[in-house]
Amino acid sequence: MRKAIKILLPIVVLVLGVGVFRVLKSTRPEQPPPEVQERIWRVEVERTMPERMAPELRLYGRVETPDLLRATASAPAWVTEVAVRDGERVRAGDVLVRLDARDFVPRIDQVKAQIAELEAEIGSEQNRYETDRLALAQEKRLLELARDAVERQRRLKAEKVGAEQALDDAEQAAVQQALVVSNREMSLADHPTRLRALEARLASNQARLQELQLEYERATIRAPYDGIVTGVEVTAGDQVAKGEVLVRMFGLDSLQVRARIPAPYQAELLAALHEHGRLPATADPGDQALELALERIAGEAGPSGVDGLFEVSGDPSALRLGQMLTVRLERPARDGVVAVPFRAVYGGGRIYKLQDGRMVGIDVDTLGERQGGADGDERLLVRSPLLGRGDLIVTTHMPNAIDGLRAETLDESRVAGASAAEDAPAARGDSRPADAGKAQTLQ
Repeated sequence: MRKAIKILLPIVVLVLGVGVFRVLKSTRPEQPPPEVQERIWRVEVERTMPERMAPELRLYGRVETPDLLRATASAPAWVTEVAVRDGERVRAGDVLVRLDARDFVPRIDQVKAQIAELEAEIGSEQNRYETDRLALAQEKRLLELARDAVERQRRLKAEKVGAEQALDDAEQAAVQQALVVSNREMSLADHPTRLRALEARLASNQARLQELQLEYERATIRAPYDGIVTGVEVTAGDQVAKGEVLVRMFGLDSLQVRARIPAPYQAELLAALHEHGRLPATADPGDQALELALERIAGEAGPSGVDGLFEVSGDPSALRLGQMLTVRLERPARDGVVAVPFRAVYGGGRIYKLQDGRMVGIDVDTLGERQGGADGDERLLVRSPLLGRGDLIVTTHMPNAIDGLRAETLDESRVAGASAAEDAPAARGDSRPADAGKAQTLQ
């Protein structure tokens, strides 16, 4: 009996314990299930204002000029004065370099003496011609007399009263006189040839005189236009050869900017130039923006694109030859464009707008960049038919941005104020379209 009790007692205790556990479990109070709360992200937004805007193309250009002056020595000479220095600004007519006049004057005097000699020879030739012309008439008369004497001697000989020697002497005198007349006639015939030869030598020396006088005038080198000196190659006392470069300078009015235009934009810009004639652009060589204009496209292209030639429309005094500039070229304007911060764009073509407290993704076309806005920073121009006036664009860049993500603005009052400001022009009867301004930036 005791043995049976020892066996059954543990079993009874176990059964009672299990029963008590089940009773306690069944009578415990019910706990409500935990509630899962969705996280709300606080973001910055901007209200969209689609308008007509021109995207900008950022280019990198170099200042150059097609009219770089290289002033050279007109003749071998010594330098007596250098009146300018590198980088100095000069006006038209200012003296740049002077060459020694003593290297020019003696050669000019020598040619003048040769001209005077030739003029005297021409005068002598004219006198000779007149003398030969008058002498020819007399010599022809003498020839007639000599021939008459020959005829007379022949008659006397025929009558046998004249000597044979007298006839021979008369014929010899007639032949000699005929030779004199022939030489005189030849001299008269050669007069035009001799005169032309003297006149040609005279013309050659006169041309040489003009050349030397021009060299002498160019011995004092002056600036042909307003410009800036880019280099001085000589100093006073140097001996220079003909054609040696002395000074280099360029005119401010001839400056232009050459920038490489990427190949994908070449056709678009060529069409715009054909339609408008020129396209506006700006550069920032200093504190102030410099106005440029795309005038033409270079005739030769490379694998990466083609060069665009920009005319300087503003004041070029701040530019220097070879200076590198960042050029912002305005491309053709588009309608329905929205300027957004770069941080608002995901993957180059997707933005999010805040709608009913949630983020809604929109695929957009990126058109380019543009500097502007209330903060003056660079913005990306996008366009999409799903973007309407007054939509709230999320400008806070979120690494986990997805469609349907719950969000709220950091400052609801500022967004509401911006909305009221947009509606104010219509309420006041303002005739200007509400979307004519730039997009407001709401921080």
